[in-house]
Amino acid sequence: MPTHSPETLPAEPAIRALFEELRPRSYRQRAFSKMVAEHRQEWGLPSSYGSRKLQELLIQKKLLETAVINPENKETAYRQIKRLVWRGCTALEIASTLKEKAYLCHGTAVFLHGLTDLQPRTFYINREQTPKPAPKGKLTQAAISRAFGGKQRTSKYIFTYDGNRFVLLSGKSTNRHGVIHTQGPSGEPLALTDLERTLIDIVVRPAYAGGAVEILHAYQAARGKLNPLKLAKTLNALDYKYPYRQAIGFLLERSGHAESALKAFRKPGLDFDFYLSNAMVNPDYDKSWRLFIPQGF
Repeated sequence: MPTHSPETLPAEPAIRALFEELRPRSYRQRAFSKMVAEHRQEWGLPSSYGSRKLQELLIQKKLLETAVINPENKETAYRQIKRLVWRGCTALEIASTLKEKAYLCHGTAVFLHGLTDLQPRTFYINREQTPKPAPKGKLTQAAISRAFGGKQRTSKYIFTYDGNRFVLLSGKSTNRHGVIHTQGPSGEPLALTDLERTLIDIVVRPAYAGGAVEILHAYQAARGKLNPLKLAKTLNALDYKYPYRQAIGFLLERSGHAESALKAFRKPGLDFDFYLSNAMVNPDYDKSWRLFIPQGF
């Protein structure tokens, strides 16, 4: 049976052409093998070239590599994740393929919507939980104060690769409300939260967007871009237990949005004192929104 060195692989031009065109450039092993099986005939690959052998040759040619994405905390039981990545693969492409049916969110979506100039090295990926019954019982001021008096819980499901961090989230089931499909800065096909959903998510989980100051900057950058009515409708659809509309209304006002944008967030009435951030020390208080905010904010 004839052998072929990597340098003389007849199918190389056709293989290069296909992989250069396809996005995202990050593959599970099974998906890569399936692709080879589907295209081997048109490539004219010899029968001796199975998926694994082709993979090895492409790695030798530095066209393909195995990305080993390790848990940030080595003491956890999380297993490393492996992906085959074609040359030119971006961190966003790796992030978008870490979990099936997941989408980019929070600080990553803030960047993709052009609300910050800070180039992210931490990427947030949400795969929703299965639907669960709504929490029972009436909301009380004591429950709110207790919940926001401590530190916000954050995901420990974090992985690292090539200087980047990937934070995997398991958010509440929303049936992917407000999730859109678009292209990233390098033409990556991405699923992410739309502008209005993003501005809500970062208020609900400030730690995933750099904290209150960065969130205010995002709201300022969103002037003229967001649809206030859609923002209010999205918040209603997400059906949160806590009155996040007070925090959102405050941020809209503080960032210079028109008074007309605030009406939907004041209209239901302000029944409780609420909090812009968790675990604030000696916070200031905004009476008009009944909102505790960081001191000097």
